[in-house]
Amino acid sequence: MPRQPIQTDRAPAAIGPYSQAVRAGQTVFLSGQIPLDPATGEVVAGDIEAQARRAFDNLKAVCETAGGALDDVQRLGLYLTDLSQFAAVNAVMSEYFASPYPARSTIEVSGLPKGVMFEVDAILVLP
Repeated sequence: MPRQPIQTDRAPAAIGPYSQAVRAGQTVFLSGQIPLDPATGEVVAGDIEAQARRAFDNLKAVCETAGGALDDVQRLGLYLTDLSQFAAVNAVMSEYFASPYPARSTIEVSGLPKGVMFEVDAILVLP
């Protein structure tokens, strides 16, 4: 099945040899989104909540460009540099997703691109 790349200026451009997302049939695989302001390419200032909101906003923009919405996300991967911030990220996630929630993994990592505290990736199934 051919890959159809998804690209939007409403989310940060890829910072390596990858697509913001790739569609295969009705499934869209979204690359990790970090808290970069798409207009400036700079990391947003602030705490984990501010970074999570920007990353989820970026994810939402890619979902919409692919023809879907956050409600169509079936799986999320969350990556935090400090798992003690788990509750704060959950609170932000609840602003973007409603029950029934997507399946999810949450992983503490030693580092993320550009020194950010949070990254999110997803799998979207289009209606």
